[in-house]
Amino acid sequence: MRRAAAVVVTTGAMIATGVLGSAPAQAAVAKPTITAVGGYVMNNGSGKSLFTKNSTKKLSTGSTTKIMTALVVLSQSNLNLDKKVTIQKAYSDYIVANNYASNAKLIVGDKVTVRQLLYGLMLPSGCDAAYALADTYGSGSTRSARVKSFISKMNKKASSLGLTNTHFDSFDGIGNGNNYSTAKDLTKLASAAMKNGNFKAVVKTKSYTAKTITKTGATRTMGAWTNTNPLLGSYSGTIGVKTGSGPESKFCLVFAATRNGKTLIGTVLASSTIDNRAVDAKKLLNYGWQV
Repeated sequence: MRRAAAVVVTTGAMIATGVLGSAPAQAAVAKPTITAVGGYVMNNGSGKSLFTKNSTKKLSTGSTTKIMTALVVLSQSNLNLDKKVTIQKAYSDYIVANNYASNAKLIVGDKVTVRQLLYGLMLPSGCDAAYALADTYGSGSTRSARVKSFISKMNKKASSLGLTNTHFDSFDGIGNGNNYSTAKDLTKLASAAMKNGNFKAVVKTKSYTAKTITKTGATRTMGAWTNTNPLLGSYSGTIGVKTGSGPESKFCLVFAATRNGKTLIGTVLASSTIDNRAVDAKKLLNYGWQV
């Protein structure tokens, strides 16, 4: 009887002190503060929204536009990534006309493969590579017609993905006043793009060197192109995707990372400085792992 009574007393004490039954609820994780005007992060597996700040506010996208440029190219039927494209003077003239915009330093007359152009587009953020791809995969008898056609394909793709707050008026983010998206839409775009194996391989690459054929038939080494994504190599699990910057867009970053089988994808738009866009992205990722 004494032994039974002791068991009863001990069990009662355990219940009273919370040893048995439900564990105490975890303290809520503090929502981070970011400098970016717009921010969004989601669980890519479930599509669940984990953080939002002005996530549907239309903002200039800068070179994050090139995510769509790449996706349109990679969505072409019967795409041949080894197809050679001859670099035109118009592409280099465009770089000069736009105050030496970010470029892959493509040389007129070189024969560059589509695969190489995609690396030139996404790593050093080459506007010359973007122009070459738009000229190649647009339709029309003139270069301007082909570029216009390609941008139309970008907008059709946006519509098909349900990006209702997105519009493109350029192939590279150097817009004409009507190039915009939102943190949420760009995150959805990146999620769709990351389903493409070729896209995923490109955007997780830190640096890339390739050989191309010059107009004289000689071989030239291009690169090494370095990925502008500041999270690659500095944030564990980073797998992409694209930076953007400009007078209107300020500093943007679409990012993705995987840890323990969980993938997060997000966007920060109009961060205050080039360093703060990385800090903002890391804050959102750190928060996303915990919620």
